[in-house]
Amino acid sequence: MMGSVSGRHPSPHRGASTEFAEYRKYVPGDDLRRLDWRAYARTNRHFIKQYEEESNLRATVFLDASASMKYAGRGAAMTKFDYAATLAASLAALCVNQRDAVGLALFDDAERVFVRPAATQAQLARLIDVLERALPQRQTELGAVMKQVCDKVRGRGVVVVISDLLCDLDAFYDGLGRLQHNGHEILVFQVLDADEIELPFKDSVLFKDIEGAEQLFAEPWAFRKAYKKAMEEFIADVAARCRFGGIDHVLLKTSDDLGVALSHYLHGRNVAGVRRGGKVNAK
Repeated sequence: MMGSVSGRHPSPHRGASTEFAEYRKYVPGDDLRRLDWRAYARTNRHFIKQYEEESNLRATVFLDASASMKYAGRGAAMTKFDYAATLAASLAALCVNQRDAVGLALFDDAERVFVRPAATQAQLARLIDVLERALPQRQTELGAVMKQVCDKVRGRGVVVVISDLLCDLDAFYDGLGRLQHNGHEILVFQVLDADEIELPFKDSVLFKDIEGAEQLFAEPWAFRKAYKKAMEEFIADVAARCRFGGIDHVLLKTSDDLGVALSHYLHGRNVAGVRRGGKVNAK
């Protein structure tokens, strides 16, 4: 996946799959046995037949589409969901451009959409269409959904989780453990708005639960210090649990330049190499 991963994952598929997807131009290093000589006779150009199951890597993106993801802070250019969806689309494009298969699981308190991995331009267009149509709603049940979808993710590959992780963390860790047990490598991108971390409000504010009906009128200055400490501990705990399990955890704020942040992460991953560890749900 994305250069820094795909090179470490030899394709599990040998020979030709029976499910033809599309043609692509020949590039040096391609297996000459896959050249379509009929296409060459018609066009005088070399083309390779590409199949749905033929890729260096199979990646599945789990994208949180719950109501909490529609939050946008006062200075944010986009909601958490828009930011996360842009990240998902960027990763999908990188995969497809490297002929890696990529799929998508869109969820809130249940699986809403599941698109099986494929490595074609048509697949990329389909994923982008799903992302553009999606609207964040309902509560988050990330852990339960991960365990349900786990059995649909065939073979070993990479699972990318994109969420604010404002959910039942014990269930989330159990879901990660299930995916690891099935042999998947996992990357976790935690997307938050800066306001959720800093609580910068100065005047009295009416706080509303986006995923519920609770409301609280309060003066943030009275509990800002305790709130920031709790948020810092929350983020640090998630990062530590992921690190213990050999899982990459990346905190992204919607105010961050996504292109710069993603490039920085992928470069660092490429330099450091894949890290191995224990199971994330180990106590």
